[in-house]
Amino acid sequence: MAKKFGRTEEFSLFSNELKEEMILLVYTPANYSPLYKYNILIAQDGKDYFTLGRIGSTADRLLKENKMQNTIIVGIPYKDVKDRWNKYHPDGEKNSAYIRFLAHELVPYLDEKYPSYQMGMGRALIGDSLAGTVSLVAALSYPHTFGKVIMQSPYVDEKVMKTVTEFEQPSLLSLYHVIGTKETEVPTTNGEKKNFIEPNRALHTLMKDKSYSVYYEEFEGTHTWTYWQPDLKKALSTMLK
Repeated sequence: MAKKFGRTEEFSLFSNELKEEMILLVYTPANYSPLYKYNILIAQDGKDYFTLGRIGSTADRLLKENKMQNTIIVGIPYKDVKDRWNKYHPDGEKNSAYIRFLAHELVPYLDEKYPSYQMGMGRALIGDSLAGTVSLVAALSYPHTFGKVIMQSPYVDEKVMKTVTEFEQPSLLSLYHVIGTKETEVPTTNGEKKNFIEPNRALHTLMKDKSYSVYYEEFEGTHTWTYWQPDLKKALSTMLK
């Protein structure tokens, strides 16, 4: 009898870039076989995507309905709020090292362990808020390694805008970008409240002007998993159809 549900396992990988052991949550589809090839989707805020986002069960359903290509999902959890900021924020002291970890350590590990397509358009990054920011910047830094990005309510600042502006090969990337219309006072790590909707609109305008391939939508909601979780079905089926 064929399995109905995918399997999620936990692995660890030591990062020389970050000088620490990184935990990986890896979802393989119900039909997983080394005889097939798979897309790779790497989720920042990895534990949140598996628990709050229910990304595994969403993938199960989409695969069963033939609305999504065979995909292995790799979640990378953060240790705490400070660790998350240091790795994901453009000003974080570990931000560059984390992006190098993704491209130079995690991807070779996954390429060796799983039968993947091993090309940019076969690898996607996903993240919410700051996790969406670091996913975008990683793809802009390594566009031949990561060809697709799903951003749910990303944090956008001048550094992000500058990186998007200076990127010279928009045709290499395919992007999915959503933001909530009520994201006007989002609590941040340092206790401040920031307007997310206006910087995201500015980012989208810039991407259109620069001819990026991007699916953009504004949802009626706030900066929470209440809205990101139901959006996952559309995100995965749009980017991995």
